[in-house]
Amino acid sequence: MLKATLRSFLAHKGRLLLSALAVTLSVAFVAGSLIFSDTVTRTFDRLFASTSADVTVLPRDDLDSQMPSGATETVPASIADRIARVDGVADTHLDVSVENVTVVDRDNESVGPTTGAPTIATGWYVTERSPVELTSGHAPKGPGEALIDADTADKKDVRIGDTLTVIAQPGSFKVKIVGIATFTTTNPGAALVFLDIPTAQKELLGRTGVATSIAVDAADGVSDAVLKQRITAELGSGTYEVETADEQAESATAQLGGFLDVIKYVMLGFAGIAVLVGVFLIVNTFSMLIAQRTRELGLLRALGADRRQVRRSVLTEATLLGLVGSTLGLAAGIGLALGLIELMGVFGMNLKSTEMVIGWVTPVSAYVVGVGVTFVAAYLPARRAAGVSPMAALADAEIAGMGRPLRVRAVVGLIVGALGAAALVGCVTATETASASSLLLLGVVLTLVATVIAGPLLVRPVIRVLGGLFPAVFGSIGRMSQRNALRNPRRTGATAAALMVGLALVGGMSVASASMTESFDQQIDKTLGADFVVQNSNFLPFPQEVTQKVRDTDGAGLVVRQRFAPVAVRLPDGKRVKTTAAGYDAQLDDVAHVTYAQGDTADALAPGNIAMDAGFAKDHDVRVGSTIPVDFPAGRKAELTVAALTDQDSAEGFGMQGGLYFGFETIERYVPGGQDSALYVNAASGTSVDTLRSRLEKTLDPYPQVQVRDQADYKQLVRDQIAVLLYLVYALLGLAIVIAVLGVVNTLALSVVERTREIGLLRAIGLSRRQLRRMIRLESVVIAVFGAVLGLALGLVWGVCVQQVLALQGMKALAIPWGTIIAVVVGSAVVGIVAALLPALRASRMNVLAAIAHE
Repeated sequence: MLKATLRSFLAHKGRLLLSALAVTLSVAFVAGSLIFSDTVTRTFDRLFASTSADVTVLPRDDLDSQMPSGATETVPASIADRIARVDGVADTHLDVSVENVTVVDRDNESVGPTTGAPTIATGWYVTERSPVELTSGHAPKGPGEALIDADTADKKDVRIGDTLTVIAQPGSFKVKIVGIATFTTTNPGAALVFLDIPTAQKELLGRTGVATSIAVDAADGVSDAVLKQRITAELGSGTYEVETADEQAESATAQLGGFLDVIKYVMLGFAGIAVLVGVFLIVNTFSMLIAQRTRELGLLRALGADRRQVRRSVLTEATLLGLVGSTLGLAAGIGLALGLIELMGVFGMNLKSTEMVIGWVTPVSAYVVGVGVTFVAAYLPARRAAGVSPMAALADAEIAGMGRPLRVRAVVGLIVGALGAAALVGCVTATETASASSLLLLGVVLTLVATVIAGPLLVRPVIRVLGGLFPAVFGSIGRMSQRNALRNPRRTGATAAALMVGLALVGGMSVASASMTESFDQQIDKTLGADFVVQNSNFLPFPQEVTQKVRDTDGAGLVVRQRFAPVAVRLPDGKRVKTTAAGYDAQLDDVAHVTYAQGDTADALAPGNIAMDAGFAKDHDVRVGSTIPVDFPAGRKAELTVAALTDQDSAEGFGMQGGLYFGFETIERYVPGGQDSALYVNAASGTSVDTLRSRLEKTLDPYPQVQVRDQADYKQLVRDQIAVLLYLVYALLGLAIVIAVLGVVNTLALSVVERTREIGLLRAIGLSRRQLRRMIRLESVVIAVFGAVLGLALGLVWGVCVQQVLALQGMKALAIPWGTIIAVVVGSAVVGIVAALLPALRASRMNVLAAIAHE
C-alpha cells in the first residue's frame, strides 16, 4: 500500500501542484509574519536595552493619552542634584526631548520623515549608551547651533552650514547645522535634531530649570533595582515615575508592539484567507482525483485492501502534499520577511537582514498549518475513498463517483443557515454595540458555512439562469457548456466556493465603507459650520504662533480654538474612565452645530462646567447637575459640574469616549501650556471664502505640517482614511482570487482528463478546436459568475448588518456601492476566462484517436 501510495502521488504530482500552491501561500504568510515580527522585536529589544539609562526619572503619568494635548510634562532639573547625592549613583544627565516639533529648510519643506515616524528635538550629551556618535563637524555650543542625524541629512540633502527652522511649542527658532551624528544602532526611522542642553530647555520647553527626564548611571556593584529603591525613597513614592533600564525597554517595546501587531495581524489575515480558500481547492482536487480513481481503488479493495488502508493511503498522499507545500511555503516566508525588512528600509527603519530571527516556533507553525490544513481538507475525500466497493472496479468511473443524493446537505445547510439568519436578525435588532457585534460575527460564520454546505443545491437553479442565454447566443456549444457546469453540482459548488469567500468579504466591506463614508459626509454637513478648519496633517497639536498667525491674517473673522487633554473621570456608578476631552472657545455655536438633549453651549463652556454625550451619561448614571471628579495630567484634579448633555448622531467629533468637552478657561487652568489641535475659521465680513483661503495658505506656508481644509477637503480626508481599510480588503480579495483561479484551473484541468473520451468523441463528430476551447471557457465563466453571485449576495447581507452595528455608534446612513458590485461581477467573468485558458488549450491539442481510446 505504501508503494502504491507513493506511485499514485508521483503520478498525479502535476495535478496536485496547484493545490500545493495554495498551501504554500498560506504557510508563506504565517512564516513571513512570524520571522518579521521576531526580527523587529529582537532588534528593538537590543536597541532599547543598549540605550536605556540604568535608572530614569520621569514625570508621573496615570492617564493613557490617545490624543496629545501638546503640553510637555517636565521634572525640575534641581532634583538631579538630590539624585546625584543618593548612594550608588555614579552620574546624572538632564534629558530634554520633545517629539511634537517640525523642522523645515529654507524652502519651507519639512526635513522630517513622511512615514509617520516622529521628528525629535533633543539635548546633546554623550555616554556609552548614546544611540548616535558625532562623525563630522562639532557638538552644538550655545544658541543657534544644532546637529542632525546622518540618515535625515542624506535623504533631505542637508549639509553642515545649512540653516533650518525648528517649529516647537514655545515658538520657531533658527539653527545652523554644525555637525552630523550617525546611528550606531538600528535607526527606528525618526529624524533627530540635537541642541545643547540650555538651548533645548529654553527653545523646546520655554524655560530653563526643567527637563523631560533625568538619566541616572549606577555605580559599579549597584543593581538597577536597588538604585531605583534608593532614588524612590529620596524623591518620595508616587511623586515621579522611576524606571530601571529593563522597565524602560519593556515600556518602549510595548509602544512598538502596537505597530508590530498591525503588521502581524494583517499578514495573518492574508494567511487565514489563503487557508480558508485553499481548503476548498484541496477538497475539490482530492474529490476529483478519487472520482477518477474509482476503478483503481475498487481493484485495490478486490485485491484485499481494507477500508482503513485505502483511507490511510489517501491521507498519506495529503500529508506528502502538505509537507511539500509547507517546505516551499517556509522558504517563501523567509523571502517575504526579507522583502518586508527591505521595505522598512525604504520607510527609514534600517533593519539588518543578516540579523533575521528564525525561532523554532516559525518552522513548527509552518508545518502545523501546512500539513494540518491539507490533512483536514483531505479527510472527507479519504472517507469517501474508503467507501468504494470492490465491485466499482467493474463499473464506469464517472458513474460510480456520482449520483449521491444531496438530502443531508440540504438539511444541514438549512439548519445552519437558519441559525445564521437568526443571529443576523438579532444583530440588526440589538441595542448594545457589544452584543450586536458578537451576533454579527456569529451570523457571518454560520451563514458562510451554510452557503458552502448548500452551494451544490443552488447550482442547478442559479446556473440555469446565469447560463440561460448561452444556447441562444452560442448555440449547441453554449448548451454543452451549461450542462457541463450542471453535471456535478458538488464539484461546481466547491469550485465556486473558493471565489465566493473573497467576494463575500469584499462585498460586505464595500457596503460598510460606503456607509461609513456617507455617514461621515452627512455628519460633517450637519455639524461643521466653519468656513475652514486649520489642522495638523496627522492631527497632532501645533504651536501657539500658528494660532496667532491665523488670527492676524487679513480677512480672518472669527477663530475658535479646539484643544485636547487626556483625562480620567470618576463616574457615579463607581467606574473610572480614561478618555480624551476637548476644550473650545465660547463662540463654538458659530462654527459648529451641536444638538443638545439638555442644556446649551453657554452652559457647557462656562467655567467649572463640563458637557458629555447623553448616551454615555445614561450608561453611567450621570445627570445634569452631577458633579464628577476629573483627573488631568501632572496630578491636577478638578470637580466639574455636568451642565449639558449632547444628542449628536456621533459624539466622537467633540472628544473621544463620552464626548466630553468644556470651556477654554477650564482646559488652560488644568492643562497649562497646551497647544491647539484645530482652529475653526470664518471669513470676516466683506472677505470672500476663496480670498480667505488663499491668504491663509500663504500665512501658513512656513508651517508645512498645517493644512487649511473646507468641508469638501474634510470629507476627502475621511474618505482617504476609510480607503486604507478598503485597500486592505481589496488585497485580501486579490489573494482569494489568485487561489480561486488556481482552483478553477485545477477543476477544469482534472475535468478535461476525466472527459478525455467524451472530448475525443466530440472532436470525431465535428467539434472544432476553437469550439472546444469556447465550450470550456464558457463553463469556466458560468462557474466563476455563480461564485460571484453567491459571494456578493452574502456580502450585501453582511454589509447591511455591519451598517446596523455602526448605526449604534451614530453612523446611520446606508450606502450600497453598485458600481463596485457590477465591476466585481464583470471581473469574475474575466477571471473565468483567464482560468480556462490553459485547460482549454490542453483539451484542444488532444489527439482524437488517443482520446477515444482513453480508459
